[in-house]
Amino acid sequence: MPPASAFRRLAALGSALAALACGDPGPSFVGEGPIELTCSIPLDDVHRGAVRGSIPALFNPDIGFFGEPGIEYLQPETRVVGFLRDGEPIAIPHNIFWWHEIVNFDTDDGAIAVTHCPLTGSTLAFDREPIADAELDVSGLLYQNNLMMVDLSGDDESFWPQMARGARCGPADGTTLPMVPVWEMSWQAWRDLHPTTRVVSAFTGHLRAYDEYPYDDYDREDNTYTLFPTPGLDDRRPPKELAIGVPDGDGGVVFPFGELDRVGSSAAVAGSTRDGDFVVFWNRSARGAMAYRPVAAGQSLTFRAAAGKVFDEQTDSEWGLDGVAVSGAFAGEALEPVADAFVAFWFAWPIFYPDLDLWSAP
Repeated sequence: MPPASAFRRLAALGSALAALACGDPGPSFVGEGPIELTCSIPLDDVHRGAVRGSIPALFNPDIGFFGEPGIEYLQPETRVVGFLRDGEPIAIPHNIFWWHEIVNFDTDDGAIAVTHCPLTGSTLAFDREPIADAELDVSGLLYQNNLMMVDLSGDDESFWPQMARGARCGPADGTTLPMVPVWEMSWQAWRDLHPTTRVVSAFTGHLRAYDEYPYDDYDREDNTYTLFPTPGLDDRRPPKELAIGVPDGDGGVVFPFGELDRVGSSAAVAGSTRDGDFVVFWNRSARGAMAYRPVAAGQSLTFRAAAGKVFDEQTDSEWGLDGVAVSGAFAGEALEPVADAFVAFWFAWPIFYPDLDLWSAP
């Protein structure tokens, strides 16, 4: 019997062929000809990763509650991206992102796009207001192995490398997209924080194997393979190790999950950039981390981790991974998440932010 990895590759191939047969490949980037774009990034580092239309973004997809039809593909350890839509918790599993990469939502507060690039492991959400709330789609192009989004705002398309957080090709070149905070953790941990959460269901209108990871062992921490060559991989950390970073210009601070895990089952690590101070919360069982401004009800706070939990030093209130106090004087208060913070594979961080500081556990 062929190994499981062979079945995964066959499933991926079958789904890709179905997408090409049923989807609209669009007029651009079909074939092997030169990429003709006006960009402020080197075109030598822009490659075709897929035929346009073969990775269809989602637009206001079906969402359901745990236990409802279409949610069966989720397991407790499934990694999800959570966010608050008009105050309502929503989860998007990585399983959805493996096949779609971008999920657009319209909300009462505005239009957002939640994005994940499986090749760089990067998850970022954006406010679409600078592009007149137009949807973002998957262009099929990659810059430094990172998803290049394309806006659907008009005939003159612009292209947005996800980890650059702004347009780098087309008429919008130089425009930035404000980020929206998201939380990345296990499905079980997100449900524990938000028992009434809804989640994107498998009823997407597309034929995909949502219970199959289509990239074989690509995300193994020590796997140095990238789809397109990445010369000079920074070997200070395993290439596919997850790390949360807070960008600052061409730098910032990056916290590898392995280093956070060395602190213990929970951690509260202080940091700062030119934009101000922050604290990174870590939880081992959730395999999640997030950065927050250390202020609640106008009071500056410092934090400590003990017995798998996080407490502030000022009132001994306990705080959850979502930045909400669950007990003590601050019960119910929420810390402001650092919207620019996001998780990505280690190898991608120094490529996009060459001046970053790499945090290590004391």
